[in-house]
Amino acid sequence: MESARRWPLWLPGLALLWGRAVVGLEIPTTVPPAQACSAFSQKSCEECLKNVSCLWCYTNNTCIDYPVRSIFPPSSLCSLSNARWGVCWINFEALIIAMAVVAGLILVSITVCCCYCCYCRRRSRRLEEEEEQLARKREERRLQSLQRKHERKLKHDEIRKKYGLLQDSDNPYSRFENE
Repeated sequence: MESARRWPLWLPGLALLWGRAVVGLEIPTTVPPAQACSAFSQKSCEECLKNVSCLWCYTNNTCIDYPVRSIFPPSSLCSLSNARWGVCWINFEALIIAMAVVAGLILVSITVCCCYCCYCRRRSRRLEEEEEQLARKREERRLQSLQRKHERKLKHDEIRKKYGLLQDSDNPYSRFENE
């Protein structure tokens, strides 16, 4: 019976890597020397694109080094519609268009979200102001109603006093005398 809690086996390795990264020690890795992209020419696109620094050109079935100094490969090297990078099933031209569409959709959605949030905040502030204004008007009407009610009572009391119908305020339960 083991009462101690068992930790996953990868956790000490992660702690060790994190500790080395924090301390700044270099983790020794053995990377096999990369073959030149030209060694994959006249082979298959899949073999060429296993190395991410390679570009496959379908016009002459050549594997060439990706021109890292320019963002897009120049047309003298390989036309964009015949160039493949990363995956063989999509050409570079379609890849650029797809990435641009995705980036555009992300930007549009962020813009719409920001505008919607700003509109909602403005609208909620406007609703709060309208509610406050309605509450103030409601209170004013209530006070005016109470004031009119008080004025009516005073007027009715004056008329009752004039005709002798006002009961004695000292003894409101006195007997009404009928003459």
